[in-house]
Amino acid sequence: MASVAARAVSAPPGGAAIAIGRVDVTYGVGGPEPVNALAGIELEVADGAFVSLVGPSGCGKSTLLKVVADLMAPTRGSVTIGGLAPRELRRAGRIGLVFQAANLMPWLRVTDNIALLRDLVGKRGGARADAASVADLMRVVGLAGFETKYPHQLSGGMQQRAALARALALDPAVLLMDEPFAALDEITRDRMAFELMRIWHHYKKTVLFVTHSLAEAVFLSDRVVLMSARPGRIHRVFDVDLPRPRDRETRLSDRFHAIVSEVNRELYRVMS
Repeated sequence: MASVAARAVSAPPGGAAIAIGRVDVTYGVGGPEPVNALAGIELEVADGAFVSLVGPSGCGKSTLLKVVADLMAPTRGSVTIGGLAPRELRRAGRIGLVFQAANLMPWLRVTDNIALLRDLVGKRGGARADAASVADLMRVVGLAGFETKYPHQLSGGMQQRAALARALALDPAVLLMDEPFAALDEITRDRMAFELMRIWHHYKKTVLFVTHSLAEAVFLSDRVVLMSARPGRIHRVFDVDLPRPRDRETRLSDRFHAIVSEVNRELYRVMS
């Protein structure tokens, strides 16, 4: 069986949308029992790439995503997005976030939920003329016809589509996704992976995606970043050389299973 190539953490030619330089995160600095969550993280994500973070529970995947999103400051190191500090982009509404919970406003209809963050940013003077319209977004994410529904009238998968559309409405420079399908049943989760692939092909956003599912990571990604147990470090980066666009036949292919198996073997080494 052919081995999956491990590549350097630098981005391929074409420029890095996300550049993470020697990032450490320590909780409780100065306290009696500080916890080292991340240590020496160096990673570049190319413009328009889809990169997934995988690893044991507690290895700092979500912490790293929060640092990139400017929801948490690193103890040491730096992060830039398109050469700018994340804080500048977050204040301008240019970072799209999708979490495990859709966090839709229950009193707002679907269209109003999708437009909510975009409209708030617009009131601060950060609206972008080239942002997609809500109607276009609803069509692309497969919610056309549900414009006047409330969140409780949507399935879990549809709520996550609305949350994704809300993030895309900002026309973000990067899209950061923290286990967005973890709360869904297996069949819906599988369907959402295909939906996300389709939407990503449409918008070509730079995506940093956290998941515990190795198969999901391999199917969606250009590269899979395997992190070690706490303190989280980058153990290995896998190229995913599966051709795009990917479909259900991709997940049945020998090459797909070979890559998933090798990532899984390496994960067991990390955990042993």
